[in-house]
Amino acid sequence: MSATSSTRFQDLLLEFSQTENITKRRMLEQKLWGEYGRKFAVFVLDMSGFSLLTRKYGIVHYLSLVQRMQLITHPIIKSLGGIIIKYEADNCIAVFPDSLTAVNAAEAIHRAFAASNILTPDDLDIHISCGIDYGEILIVGNNDCFGDPVNRAFKLGEDIAGSEETLITKEAFDLLPADANIKGAELKVSISGIEISAFVIERTGK
Repeated sequence: MSATSSTRFQDLLLEFSQTENITKRRMLEQKLWGEYGRKFAVFVLDMSGFSLLTRKYGIVHYLSLVQRMQLITHPIIKSLGGIIIKYEADNCIAVFPDSLTAVNAAEAIHRAFAASNILTPDDLDIHISCGIDYGEILIVGNNDCFGDPVNRAFKLGEDIAGSEETLITKEAFDLLPADANIKGAELKVSISGIEISAFVIERTGK
């Protein structure tokens, strides 16, 4: 994260938290969104089976899979115009300019792991789930991001999607161009008090 960008972001947040004047708080909030607000498709990848594999083989085994996950996903995301915000534990958080490129990246990554898993024993296979949302977020130094689309993409990718699935919010799904011919099965979920209308992307090239 850019030290200057991060420091200014933290300073503005601190000033906001210490200000009681409603008008000034609104001005500070507008300043934060004006300087750091961007519209992106948020992509969250989660690896499946952490607890089981760690208990069976130990953390070093699982960390080695995390390393492979990063090596495989990095060039795919970059080649499709995505920005990798960060790798955090067994998650990958990235942003894309639109919903379509995020879905295309998810599908490309699923195919890459399916191909890789053919070459490895079952316990060395990598299985993932993905969540996608679109909207305005606060993005700081291209190394961290915050906002409702981030939270919802995490809920979908980490908590709701099954292994080998990509879930996308209805808001992001509705932005997909018709000629992309991407289909999905609609579902409604409730988690941590958040109601989300979403679609399970019907996988291509299965």
